[in-house]
Parts: sequence; C-alpha cells; structure tokens
Amino acid sequence: MTWDQMQELMWPATAETFQMVGVATLATILLGLPLGLLLVLTDKGGALQNGPVNRVIGAIVNVGRSLPFIILMVALQPFTKGVTGTTIGWQAASVPLTVGAIPFFARLVETAVREVDKGLLEAVHAMGGGTWTAIRKVLLPESLPALVSSATTTIIALIGFSAMAGTVGGGGLGTLAVNYGYQRFETAFMWVIVAELVVIVMAIQLISDLIVRRLADRGGFGGTTRLLRSRRTELTEEEEELALPH
Repeated sequence: MTWDQMQELMWPATAETFQMVGVATLATILLGLPLGLLLVLTDKGGALQNGPVNRVIGAIVNVGRSLPFIILMVALQPFTKGVTGTTIGWQAASVPLTVGAIPFFARLVETAVREVDKGLLEAVHAMGGGTWTAIRKVLLPESLPALVSSATTTIIALIGFSAMAGTVGGGGLGTLAVNYGYQRFETAFMWVIVAELVVIVMAIQLISDLIVRRLADRGGFGGTTRLLRSRRTELTEEEEELALPH
C-alpha cells in the first residue's frame, strides 16, 4: 500500500476518532463532574452528608469501573441501538465510550476535589454562603488544575478505548487498523496508525501540561477565593493574638 493510499484512508478515520472521542468527552464531563462532586458532598462531613446515597453512588461508580470495555460494548448494544439507531460506526461507539468513562472520570473528580482546603469551605459557610456558592466559588476554582489533568487522563483513556471499539465496527483508526493492518496483513500501515495515535496522545498531554502550569502559576483562580484566603489568614492572626498572654 502506497503512502497516498494510506492518507486517503487515514484522514476520514482520524476524523471519526476525533468525533467519537469528542462527543464522549463532552458527555463524560457533563455527567461525571456532578457525580464526582456528589461523592464528596454526600460523604461524611460533606455539605450534603447522606450515607445511603453516598454508598449507592459509590457502588454504581465501582461497578462501572470494573467492567472491561469490550464486554461493556457488547452488553450495551440494545441501549446503543435505542439511542443511535445502530450498533456500528463512531456514533454508536460514543455511547459505550461515555458509559465506561463516566465512573472513571467521577473518581478522578472526587480525588481532585478532596484536595481542596476545607478551611476555605468553612470560611464560605461562615460568610453565609450555601452549598452551590461553595461549589462555584471554591471547590471548582481551587481544583481546576487537577480537574484539567483528570480530563486529560480521561481523554487519553477514551482514545485507547476508541481504538478497541474498532474491533467490533466502531469506526475510526481502530477499525482501519483491524481491517487493513490485521486482516489484510498490511503491517506497515498498522504501525503508521499506531504512530499517529502516539502523536495525538503526546500532543494532548503537552497541551494539558501547559494549561495546568498556566493555571497553577496564577495561584488563585478568582477574587472570591483570594478574599477567602485573606479573610482566613486574618481570622487566624486574630485568634493567635487572643491566645497570647496579656
């Protein structure tokens, strides 16, 4: 197979990979982010502390994470067909990709949000702020670099899953690698596809690292958060002054 023939096949397949990963990423973030926040908020000591709800959500997330993707694709075929009208192509592959990635991303979100200084949350509540204010003004801004890293990890995992989806007609570069690289013994073509996937992953990771460093260099992520930090520092100094012997 010549280079021109490879390019003619690779561009549409690359576009399909980006489409299925893009749709799955968007849906995963929209659904996985609130799920991860709920895992933190409903846990012991959280603003919405609720043991039974937390255990149910945790169990669902754990079950979702434990299922191998290839089995998930097969098991979800009736649901996938009901959503997209088909079980092949990148549109169909986006459904199990999303279902498989949501619990994975939710756990990453939970880990990132738990790292936020609890003193800032206490300061928000002391100033009369509610749960939504704490989420919008503290939890999300303070955990933003970690959330970006979590989203990047999820995207890279989705790219790997999308290649796996190609084995069962999911479209994209995975299908191309199976149909030409494996079934037609075009080994060189398969390695070209592997090299392209490596380049894509490296580019995504590089962009993510730049964004995370940029966010981390800013220190605070909003005037409200910096105000809370200053207020907390002032309160701590006042408490220390009161504690000193007169």
